[in-house]
Amino acid sequence: MLVVIDAYFNALTETMCRIPSQDIEAAVQVLFEAWENDARVFIMGNGGSASTAAHFACDLAKATIAKGKKRFKVQSLVDNVPLVSAWTNDHGFGSIFAGQLEPWLEAGDVLIGISVHGGSGSGEAGPWSQNLVRAVRLARQRGAKIVGLSGFDGGLLKEEADACVVVPVSAEPLGTPLVESLHVAVHHLICLALRQRIAGGA
Repeated sequence: MLVVIDAYFNALTETMCRIPSQDIEAAVQVLFEAWENDARVFIMGNGGSASTAAHFACDLAKATIAKGKKRFKVQSLVDNVPLVSAWTNDHGFGSIFAGQLEPWLEAGDVLIGISVHGGSGSGEAGPWSQNLVRAVRLARQRGAKIVGLSGFDGGLLKEEADACVVVPVSAEPLGTPLVESLHVAVHHLICLALRQRIAGGA
């Protein structure tokens, strides 16, 4: 047991130090410009990344508040269970994000995608995160900005995003837990940086 604990903490520390700070700065810049321009921010993810998407949306709405300043317009695409299940039932799971975005997403808005493998790879159900892929393509068509939080080699998100923070891991069984853990740390850091900028700190 102690071997697993030590291995995890060591890997977490080592991996965190290899995340390029300039990629985080790029994500902060995209979101800060969205705030300046009163654009909307939409956040999506599957599985553990869905919980991170909801958490990120909460923090972007609340933890970035600075006295006397306007607030972020942000929406999680994972929290409306009846709507997600309706899209799944009628049009398949691949539709759940693009279907929700269809009436809302405009040029200048920001779509944040959170995915361990970045929308690449496959499993028993076929290609992973095709709902994320469809939403990213819609964002490109609409002229919206894309921010990615990914892992491993970055996948589609790294290729398509205007800013993408990739957690550089290469193997399981620690890979996925490390990526998901560090995505939460990165989103907290992004919100802290945004609050500072909104308040006029830097």
